[in-house]
Amino acid sequence: MVDETSIFIGASRKPDDSYQRAEALLLRYGNRHGLVTGATGTGKTVSLQILAEGFSNAGVPVFCADIKGDLSGISMMGEAKDFLVKRAGEVKLDPYQFQEFPVIFWDLFGEQGHPIRATISEMGPLLLSRLMNLTEAQEGVMNIAFRIADEEGLLLLDLKDLQALLANIAERADELSARYGNVTKPSVGAIQRTLLVLEQQGAANFFGEPALRVADLMRTTRDGRGAISVLAADKLMMNPRLYATFLLWLMSELFEELPEVGDLDRPKLVFFFDEAHLLFEDAPKVLIDRVEQVVRLIRSKGVGVYFVTQNPLDIPEKVLAQLGNRVQHALRAYTPREQQAVRTAAETFRPNPDFDCATAITQLATGEALVSMLEDKGVPAMVQRTLIRPPSSRLGPITPDERRKIIAESPVAGQYDQAVDRESAFEILRKKTKEAQEAEAQAKQQNSGGSRWTIPGFDDVLGTGNRRSSNRQTVAEAAIKSVVRSVGSSVGRAIVRGILGSLARGR
Repeated sequence: MVDETSIFIGASRKPDDSYQRAEALLLRYGNRHGLVTGATGTGKTVSLQILAEGFSNAGVPVFCADIKGDLSGISMMGEAKDFLVKRAGEVKLDPYQFQEFPVIFWDLFGEQGHPIRATISEMGPLLLSRLMNLTEAQEGVMNIAFRIADEEGLLLLDLKDLQALLANIAERADELSARYGNVTKPSVGAIQRTLLVLEQQGAANFFGEPALRVADLMRTTRDGRGAISVLAADKLMMNPRLYATFLLWLMSELFEELPEVGDLDRPKLVFFFDEAHLLFEDAPKVLIDRVEQVVRLIRSKGVGVYFVTQNPLDIPEKVLAQLGNRVQHALRAYTPREQQAVRTAAETFRPNPDFDCATAITQLATGEALVSMLEDKGVPAMVQRTLIRPPSSRLGPITPDERRKIIAESPVAGQYDQAVDRESAFEILRKKTKEAQEAEAQAKQQNSGGSRWTIPGFDDVLGTGNRRSSNRQTVAEAAIKSVVRSVGSSVGRAIVRGILGSLARGR
C-alpha cells in the first residue's frame, strides 16, 4: 500500500465510487507545507490527526493546537468502533492497528498543560504591536521603547517591565523626542491602557520566564517516534489575537533558531496552524509580506507549516502559492463569497478529467476530501476524490484525569511549571528612581541647613540656596541620566532582531 517513506492518507475513488488507489504524502516533501480546508463538521480535525500520527510514526516531531479539545485523544489508544472499522475496510487499511502517541500538553494559561512563556524582548515590537492592534504612531513609540531598552541594557521579560519602561519614557518624553522623533504622552498612555487590557485577558501568564525552548518541541522518544506537542487552545480562543500572535512568534523562533539543512528525507518538525484565518485577519501588509517570506524560507530549515482553516480565501495568495500538499474537505456555496471560495479552491488543484472539481467540493461527504499531494520531483499530483483513513488513536477528547496523568509523566514536567521573576527593567528602573529620590532628598536637606542668603527668583548664586532655575536639572535628574547613559550601550549595539522582529535566545 505505502512504505516507510510516506504517510497513508486514504483511498481515492473511481467515478463509479469503487476503490482506485492509496493516496499518500511523501515524507521528503513534508517540508513543502500544506493546507487543510473545509467547512465546520466536514472532518478537518481527523485529517489533522492522521497527519500528526503519520509524522510521529516517521520520527518527526509535531506541534498543533487543539481548538475544541477533540485532538487530545491522539494521546490514547483508539477503539474498534463500527464506523471506523468500516472505513478501514473501504480504504483497504489492513491491518487496522490501534495506537497511542507520545504527547506533550501545553497551555499558555498553565491549566491543561505545561505553561508556555516568552519574554517581551523575544516577542519584539512588530509582533507586540500586532497583538495590541496599535496605530502607526503608537507602533513608533513601541519601537522607540525597544530601542531604549536595547541601548540602556534593560531586560524586558514580562508586562510589568514594559509598563515600567513606558512610564520612564513618558517622564523623559521631551529628551527622547529630540533623539528619536515625536514621543507623546497620549501615545504612551494609550499603549499602557492596552497593556492593562491584555493583562486582564490573561496575557500576563504568557510573558515571563522560564521561556519556552524550541528544543522541547523537537523531542523524539526512545523508540524513534516524534513527540506531538498539543496546545490547549479552547480558552485561548477567547483572545484570538493572542493565539495568532503566539503561533506567529513560535514560527519565527523556529525560523531564527534552526540551522539551514536543505532537503531531507523527512522534516525536522511539522507545525500545524489551526484557525489560520486569525493570523491574516486585519493584518497590515508588512506583516503578511514577512509571513510569506518566513513560510517560503523556513522549509530549508526542515520545517513544514500546515495551515488549517475553513476557507481557502482566508490565506493570502502569496502564502497560498507556497502550500504544496492539500486536503480539501467540503465547502458550502450559499453566498457569493462561499461560491468564490469554491472556485478558488477548485482552481488551485491540478484538474482531474474524471470529475468537475468545483462541483465535487460542494458534494463531499463527512470524512471525504479532494486530495493532491506532491509527487516525484515535487509536482502536484492530479486531484483525487478520497476517503480519509480512520485514526489509530482515540477519536474525541480525553478525560481530565487522563490529561493530568500524561502531564505528570511528561519529559518536561517541572521545567516550566514555576514562574521565575529575576531582576529586569521593572526592578532596575524602580531602584534608579529610589536612588534618585534619596539623592534629591539628601541635597534638599543639606541646602535647607545653609546659612547664607539667596536672591528670590535666582538660583543659589552663593552655592548654598535651595532654589534652581526651571532650565537646570535636579540632582535626581542628573543621577538618573548619568546612570542611564552609562548602562550597556555596547549590549544594545550587539542586539540583532530577526525577520519578524523577534529576539531568539543566544543571539
